[in-house]
Amino acid sequence: MKFFIDTANIDQIKEAKDLGVLDGVTTNPSLMAKEGITGTKNIRNHYAKICDVVDGDVSAEVISVDFEGIVNEGKELASIADNIVVKVPMIKEGVKALRWFSDHGIKTNCTLVFSAGQAILAAKAGANYLSPFIGRIDDINWEGMDLIRQIAEIYAIQDFDTEILAASIRSSKHIVDAAISGADVVTCPLSSITGLLKHPLTDIGLEKFLADYKKGNE
Repeated sequence: MKFFIDTANIDQIKEAKDLGVLDGVTTNPSLMAKEGITGTKNIRNHYAKICDVVDGDVSAEVISVDFEGIVNEGKELASIADNIVVKVPMIKEGVKALRWFSDHGIKTNCTLVFSAGQAILAAKAGANYLSPFIGRIDDINWEGMDLIRQIAEIYAIQDFDTEILAASIRSSKHIVDAAISGADVVTCPLSSITGLLKHPLTDIGLEKFLADYKKGNE
């Protein structure tokens, strides 16, 4: 399973890369604004900086909601770097744009997915990635991982190439559950990834090893 970091913070991206587990990045205008980056030119320049750091795919989100606007914006985003993936919303005009991008060799990530039906449409339209929002499904008292499992089963049966990118990850446990449920990718904050490191028995074991070493060298 691939690990993407969901941020626009360059330092966090570099930290994840240094950890040796970074496969890509997802970001959006909201995350850009969180870093104080606003305005079309500044946002696109920042996407370029991220792509300079990251070897894998970098999802860049369109703002337009009409077919022509999505296509034009997507083409501009894709021109920033070879590893840009255009993030397209799961709406009717977005599905049409997914097909256009697929036919013209531009990689896409279909975002804001909340049902298996939407997942089928995105795969049929040629999306490279599909982003079900797990945490937001959990927020309305449904089980987000059930959706991941359902989509994974459908994609396996139908032999779809679209990769399942579990988004809206809220915890380290979500990462493990997504892996068990068949996600190809998770995108999450750096804290969720580093949280996988933590276990009290690891801390206790290391403390004992170091104490024993110290005793042996006194």
